[in-house]
Amino acid sequence: MGRSGLLDLEKQYALYGAHHRNPINYFLHLLLLWPTLFSALVLLYFTPTFSQLEFSPFGKNLSLNFGFFSALIYSLFYISLDKKAGSLAALLAFLSWVGGSLLASQLGYSLAWKVVLATQLFGLTGLVIGHVFERRATPVLENLIHVFVMELFFIFLEALQTFCGYEPYPGFNAKVQAKINAQIKEFHEPNQKKVS
Repeated sequence: MGRSGLLDLEKQYALYGAHHRNPINYFLHLLLLWPTLFSALVLLYFTPTFSQLEFSPFGKNLSLNFGFFSALIYSLFYISLDKKAGSLAALLAFLSWVGGSLLASQLGYSLAWKVVLATQLFGLTGLVIGHVFERRATPVLENLIHVFVMELFFIFLEALQTFCGYEPYPGFNAKVQAKINAQIKEFHEPNQKKVS
């Protein structure tokens, strides 16, 4: 829809889709991606504080720190990709920041970093295993932003499509599927030449 580069939702979602077709890989991403972000926000609770917010429902203060600004950047980026699904993903990112902050304040740093390390190792191992089933590596070397920022939104968007039939605009799914098919064909052609 007239966008280019990182904000070209069709192109970026097709890149994600071409690397995430296997149902086991999809399930592992659905299960593990957002908890991996949540655990990172737990650790970012302990970064320097720029300001405090009174959060009366829990009687706690929330710190405007690197965790807050990370959630804010993720949120703005997701909204710029698609206003409706992006707003829901932004809400999820901010709820992750709030929940991560509350959990971190209860755990304290000495326990929190151990929980985060275990969660990250478990999550990243599961994601790598998912790509073993996919038989195609995630595009880490192609685009770090895609892996560490966009995949969170894309697994959320895919869940909205699967469970709610959501499309950012009419015809989006068909256009993306055509691009996915072209990328998969392009990927398989050099491999077929090697075999023959």
